[in-house]
Order: sequence, then structure tokens, then C-alpha cells
Amino acid sequence: MGDSTLSGEGAGDYSAETDGAGGNWCHRSSHAAVGLIDVPGVDARVNLACSGASTDDVLLDGTAQWTEPSQARQLGELARTNRVAAVVVAIGANDDPRFSRLMSECVNARISLGPPCRDAVRQDWAQRLDAVVPKVVHALDDIRTALGQVGYDEGDYQLVLLSYASPVAPDIPEELRNLSACPFRNEDLAWIRDHAVGTMAEALREAAGRADARFLDFSQAGRGREACAGGNDPGREWFTRLTLDWDSFGDPERAAHASVESFHPNAEGHRQFARCIGEFLGTPDREASCVADEDGDLRVGGGGIGAEVGDRVR
Repeated sequence: MGDSTLSGEGAGDYSAETDGAGGNWCHRSSHAAVGLIDVPGVDARVNLACSGASTDDVLLDGTAQWTEPSQARQLGELARTNRVAAVVVAIGANDDPRFSRLMSECVNARISLGPPCRDAVRQDWAQRLDAVVPKVVHALDDIRTALGQVGYDEGDYQLVLLSYASPVAPDIPEELRNLSACPFRNEDLAWIRDHAVGTMAEALREAAGRADARFLDFSQAGRGREACAGGNDPGREWFTRLTLDWDSFGDPERAAHASVESFHPNAEGHRQFARCIGEFLGTPDREASCVADEDGDLRVGGGGIGAEVGDRVR
């Protein structure tokens, strides 16, 4: 459940009904992590996440995202006829942090040769994170309420909140800082990876604690695999570079969605995310982090958030 991180935005092969049909742009991919998670005893996986969703779109009395009703209500209906074992949620980035907009602002800062986008954003970043915590708690509480209304006790299922991985990193080759790859200023890339993503993870961990949910930290998950980190070998990357669907520009209904895949986990990224989520679901730990092992594959590591994060006000 939640937003583009779990819907599969960036992984391609979206189901026809979520690729613009009737105004539905949830972009659920057949490569999304949820469909790849391996948990013993679980024989079906359902993707309710929707690209662009905010916490309002999860709430029982929330808004409709791309024509779809509340995700919590959809879950409740699903749970009437199916035994729900685990609910994995990624939500919050499209609320006060406005992370997708932040990425766009940073691209514009590079193209316009203006000041680093971090200069404006970090002035109220801490306040944005403080504001999103109760909204995520509300969404998680409504998920529990939706299941409770059809007879579930809290011990009948796992509720897991994910944080977000950084899709970009500093010190990429200069020749890739353009509109065909990763048009960012280095200062902005460093701030996004080393501060924004980590402090957002801190806020989400707080929300998970308040809602008595488990927490899986992805803030270090993309290290060395970010967009453009592979240089001349994009196949090493787990995130999309700037992606433009040129065919969509000729269609008024699709033009506004021509670049939405940019800087999202790609199919390999989702495969790696799925492995770590599946491992976490098989442990009793209240929280953990996803980090690369010595072979470069994403695995469950220890709890907590990277030491580089610092506090929210920096």
C-alpha cells in the first residue's frame, strides 16, 4: 500500500488499467516488489499502492487517487474474503516533504544555473518532517481500523512501514549531468542523499513507533546503485535516470505523465527491495535496515539509521 515506491513506478510493464485507462495513472508494475516478496505460507500478493498517493489517499475517509477509492477501504474489502498476513506500506513522501517536487526543483536549479535547491528547501525541512509524522500515524491507524472492522486483531497480521531510498548520489560523472541522465548540482545530490533521505527515515520511524508498526529503513539501501552511479554502465543501477516518454508528448492525456518514471526504483531495484522485505517479514525484529551484503545484494541489516543523518534541523 502507499505510493510509487511500492506501486512499481519506474519498473515499466504497467497494468493496462493503471496506465491511463479512464484516468487511472497508479502505474502498478508487474515488476513491483510486492509481487516478488517471498514469504513462506503466503500464496498471493495484492498491490494497492498508487503512484503519487499521499496519506489522504490511504485514509478510510480519504480522497480518491487517480479515480481509485481509499486504499484502506480497498484493503478492508479484500480482507473480507482473504486472510491478510502482512501489510507493507510506503507513504509520506508526497505529503509535506513533497519529495517528487523537490527532485524537480533540483533539476530546474541545474538547468537554470540558479542557486542549489537545497538552500530554499532546508529552511523548513525539519518543519515538513514534523508535520508528516501524525499524518502517517493516522494512515497506519486507519489500516488497522479497516482490518479491525472485518474481524482482525492486531496480532493477526504484520504491519510494516518502509522509509525511502535515495535515488541519486553526489560525485557522478560530469558528462551525465544533463537532460539525458541526471541534471543535478552536486551540492543538491549530496544534501538529498546524506541528509534529506535519512532525516525523512527518522521521521517515519517515529511514526511507525507511535502506530505500533514495524519499521524497515531503506535510507541506505541504494548506496552505490543510485541513478547515474554506474557511469557508462546503467545496468548497475537500481534507479531510473531522467526518463522521458517522447511518444506521450503527442497525446494531451499522457503528456503530463511523460516524465513520472524518473528517479524511481527500476525492475532490478524492486527485485532487490523484495528480497529485503521478505527477509524482514520472516524475522521477529521490530525494526531493521536494508543494506547491501558483500555480494552487492540487498539484505536485512541492523536496526537504526545511518550515522551521517544527523538531526532534522541541519
